[in-house]
Amino acid sequence: MESHEESEINGPHSMGTTIIGVTYNGGVVLGADSRTSTGIYVANRASDKITQLTDNVYLCRSGSAADSQTVSDYVRYFLHQHTIQLGQPATVKVAANLVRLLSYSNKNMLQTGMIIGGWDKYEGGKIYGVPLGGTLLELPFTIGGSGSTYLYGFFDQAWKEGMTQEEAEQLVVKAVSLAIARDGASGGVVRTVTVSCVLSVFFSFQLPVHQISTDTRITLVSRAWLG
Repeated sequence: MESHEESEINGPHSMGTTIIGVTYNGGVVLGADSRTSTGIYVANRASDKITQLTDNVYLCRSGSAADSQTVSDYVRYFLHQHTIQLGQPATVKVAANLVRLLSYSNKNMLQTGMIIGGWDKYEGGKIYGVPLGGTLLELPFTIGGSGSTYLYGFFDQAWKEGMTQEEAEQLVVKAVSLAIARDGASGGVVRTVTVSCVLSVFFSFQLPVHQISTDTRITLVSRAWLG
């Protein structure tokens, strides 16, 4: 018979998670921690919870790792077909509605919440939240995952309309860092992606604010694209 300890190790992977999406004057910033858990064990301390759907649209994943990866794979495939048929990139709203459709159609089986963010030439920077159950919410900012319970009051005080890119990036990094400090299911490093009309900038490695030292090295990857 399998022991309790073995069942914890072999159980489903859950991302626990803190995920955040924020709009600013010109684009969006998405952020997430990097801890994946299996029961009480940390299965991966450096996982990537920000998935690229298209050149201009990204998705933040929380909840069941398997469920959210399956949804993102399907949506990426459908968006690729959509782009080929129309001859132009899919909008953020199209991507969000595909996530909503898959989540709602399988609401009795999926245990995942997601944030979709990006920029398109029709509506600019947009953030959409799709929580457990498949509701689609368009918001100026949204937070999700287990760490979000510690951040609602902080965002009520800190978020403001018309932020600059730098202000939005600092807000996201600080918020994820605060959640990591309090939430046992969030941890690791802070990953962010900034999407605007010009390019996408992905920070693949950034320590939480309370752990930053003078020799911290940040890897920067830029993905240029045509709108």
